Amino acid sequence: MNHRVVANGTPLDDRFDNIARLARRAGYTPMLFGYTDHGLDPRQASGPDDPRLDYYAGILPGFDEGLYLPEDQSPWLAWLERQGHAVTGDYIHELRLEPTRPAEHSLSTFLTDGFLEWLQRQEGGWFAHLSYLRPHPPYAAAGEWSTRYDVADVGDGLVPMEDRHPLHEIALGVAASSAPREEEAMRRLRAQYYGMVSEVDFHLGRVVEALRQRGEYDDTLIIVVSDHGDQLGDHGLIEKLGFFPQSYNILGLWRDPRSPHAGRVVDEFTENVDIAPTLAHALGLEVPAQFDGRVLTPLLEGREVEWRRCAHYEWDYRTFFIGHESSPWPWDRNLSRQNLAVSLGEDLAYVQFGDGSYLCFDLVADPTWRTPCDDAPRVLSAAQEMLTWRQEHLGREYTDMLLRPDRPGRWPETLRR
Repeated sequence: MNHRVVANGTPLDDRFDNIARLARRAGYTPMLFGYTDHGLDPRQASGPDDPRLDYYAGILPGFDEGLYLPEDQSPWLAWLERQGHAVTGDYIHELRLEPTRPAEHSLSTFLTDGFLEWLQRQEGGWFAHLSYLRPHPPYAAAGEWSTRYDVADVGDGLVPMEDRHPLHEIALGVAASSAPREEEAMRRLRAQYYGMVSEVDFHLGRVVEALRQRGEYDDTLIIVVSDHGDQLGDHGLIEKLGFFPQSYNILGLWRDPRSPHAGRVVDEFTENVDIAPTLAHALGLEVPAQFDGRVLTPLLEGREVEWRRCAHYEWDYRTFFIGHESSPWPWDRNLSRQNLAVSLGEDLAYVQFGDGSYLCFDLVADPTWRTPCDDAPRVLSAAQEMLTWRQEHLGREYTDMLLRPDRPGRWPETLRR
């Protein structure tokens, strides 16, 4: 809600903190393997001709390059050529061909090999971010992973509800987001996606084994998360979009070898915004006042603590309308209405659209998000919860401090008396 990076290509305000900057303050040199898709703050540009304003596939401030894989995956494509493959230069085409090549030549293998080669040269503490593109469309797993799952075992997805929101209806009519209508094709898509997941899991196993061989496994904090899920045919959709939880409910693994509470499953609602403050705490740093997330340590340790009652997420699709002649700025504020926000609780899921429409699903009656809740008091309660959440997280760069001699509020320690 604060940085408003709502699309691939939206610039990131440089005043925001991030995990790489946290790592540097803790004494590490954070290394990137893969990509971060960081859009340059225009105020950091050298001028209107700065080429960094023409693309978004940059490196998050604070990271050094270990093995940088830009949007075109050019380092991998060049490596494929050295392995004797005829390469077109179109990385999407080459990803579609992954089932025809040995898994040892996959994009995920290339990334992992690059990290492991770097790791063997390290002495002392290190900090690395491995950003795997896979699993990701095109739905084509590498080598043996493409046949790992039988199409008879993967299902074909939840059928969409009949009375659909207009946004859902539009998505069903777009080739990039509409799932295959034939059951066999949908099952093949799912089987390939599961194969990609299993390949990345295999490579994470390689990383863990390397840490064990180096004697570092019991000294390494490991965090495994994702940026999003995939609809995989549920509600008639593929890829990530809209408001359904399949696009937003992701894995979250946190292994701190210093903790005596290994193996604990946290059932409370956690969010990706919780990662950075928890990492700051684990590194012995002050948790920055600008962070919206909460420190997960009490939950990881099994302590009773007052926690959020709902999970929240947003999707802003104004990128589809930016530059369109039907939305002249500043006379038409239509862009600011092209978004949705979701409040997901134990019993209800509430979706508020920027145009004023809403949806509310009864998760007790039907956890698949296909049964509307028509109970007005329950809908009102869900809407009020979302409104309260939004008011709590308004931009607050200076709001939580007062200019007084005692400097009360959320002042950075460097400026506190």
